[in-house]
Amino acid sequence: MGLLAQTRPRRLRRPDLPVLAVLAVAAAVLMPILVLALSWLGDESEVWQHLAQTVLTDLVLNTLLLVVGVSAGVLLLGISLAWMVSALEFPGRRFFDWALFLPLAVPAYVLAFVALDTFDYAGPVQRFLREAVPAFSGGSARRPWLVILTLSLVFYPYVYMLARTAFMAQGRTLMEQARILGLGPYAAFWRVALPMARPAIAAGLALALMETLADFGAVAVFNYDTFTTAIYKSWYGLFNLNAAAQLASLLLVFVLLTLALERMGRGRARFEPQGARQAHRVRPRGFIPWLLTLFAGSVFLLAFALPVGRLVYWVFDSAWRDLDARYWGLIWRTLVLGSGAALVTVTLALLLGYVRRTRQHRLLHVAVRGATVGYAMPGSVLAVGIVLSFAAIDRFLTQTFGVGQVLMGGLLALQMAYVVRFLAVAFGPVETAFERVRPRLIDAARTLGASPAETVRRIYLPLLTPGVLTALLLVLIDVMKEMPATLLLRPFGWDTLSVRIYEMTAEGEWARAALPSLSLILAGLLPVYLLMRRTRVH
Repeated sequence: MGLLAQTRPRRLRRPDLPVLAVLAVAAAVLMPILVLALSWLGDESEVWQHLAQTVLTDLVLNTLLLVVGVSAGVLLLGISLAWMVSALEFPGRRFFDWALFLPLAVPAYVLAFVALDTFDYAGPVQRFLREAVPAFSGGSARRPWLVILTLSLVFYPYVYMLARTAFMAQGRTLMEQARILGLGPYAAFWRVALPMARPAIAAGLALALMETLADFGAVAVFNYDTFTTAIYKSWYGLFNLNAAAQLASLLLVFVLLTLALERMGRGRARFEPQGARQAHRVRPRGFIPWLLTLFAGSVFLLAFALPVGRLVYWVFDSAWRDLDARYWGLIWRTLVLGSGAALVTVTLALLLGYVRRTRQHRLLHVAVRGATVGYAMPGSVLAVGIVLSFAAIDRFLTQTFGVGQVLMGGLLALQMAYVVRFLAVAFGPVETAFERVRPRLIDAARTLGASPAETVRRIYLPLLTPGVLTALLLVLIDVMKEMPATLLLRPFGWDTLSVRIYEMTAEGEWARAALPSLSLILAGLLPVYLLMRRTRVH
């Protein structure tokens, strides 16, 4: 019946082509990590002495402050908003239930330069304060608190999305039992609902912190030095790729520690739905419902409505003049890179999903997990690891076969960075789609005499298509917004929308960065809509 017809898990007896392909994918994903570890064999003592005397302490403290601050921010916003829309009734609740997802469509570096324009010395907020309060002198808005607030507003939807689903799925029975035991709605939240939602909250927090540690554009806008900016400066400022690799390995340690703490925090807890009936929403007394509306509305305005409104104003005021052949070239290159990476990534995700579905072997499960760890690696870390890997392979080919540079200088390194980073994003929807292909459906098709081609056309394609399309769209948008890997690995002449935004914000040209920023936000609304549908609890 062919490979696709065999859907029942079987023991791995001998390596075949799909198995070898999965092992090769896992090796390719893990190769940059190994290369980064090997970078410590080089002697960069002078560079590290210089860093220790100048910025190393600030790098560590700034990164720790960012992690702690954003953790507190996303937990406060995500949990409180999720509990409000799932358990309380207040004016505008139905609107905020879905509208609070929308900040996911805003890249962090876009909100960063809009926030800086708004709150800096020449911005409208400080101008108003100087006019209203004569004693107010103002100052620079490039402060750690604004960096933390900006990233919290962008990344809180990760916690909000998963916590909201967990709270809604707990069901009415559980909360009724808490009320019978004498707990009020707020006591039930602290003692029952919140502990049960802890696994989902921990997972959302881990996603937010991985994005925080991977961020380059927002911290660069604020001139807030972290490991991501230090990697870029070591590469392009000190022209020392090995030192950049060592810094990248330290950043990867931060990421792995974050994931380990998330696992420890979650412990053995697992999320299980507790009831089919949705819990009855409580309407607080007095003016509290309006305070809830004010809180949710303030978050929505700061994280989405006001930034988008500011971008639209800039576009209609002056940025439309950049709507020329160069801008269409940016869009074309962005779509070419995104669609190419999406096709390759989803194809590999289908391979991983098929092998995981049809093979029963611990080594393969480990290989599949290893192939999907790339999302935990920041783009700057991947860029350094891939460049070092490709440079070593090129040297080997030159010394052995006398050929010239093969891998470096082209699109292959950039495409590999996209595939490694976003393979986990594609694997999620694809794996879910494979779970819909039940073995009994294939057995029934074989019993009815269907050929392998008919089985693929009438069973696999209809069941896998929604997951594949979702994966393609998610990877496409993520690639379009990816900045550090694109900035570090793009060949000459392959600028994209995200690179254009970085160039304009680096020069303080906020208005000219509005057009590509608005384009990315409009594109990002599509996967946000898909996430809203997937997390909807009936």
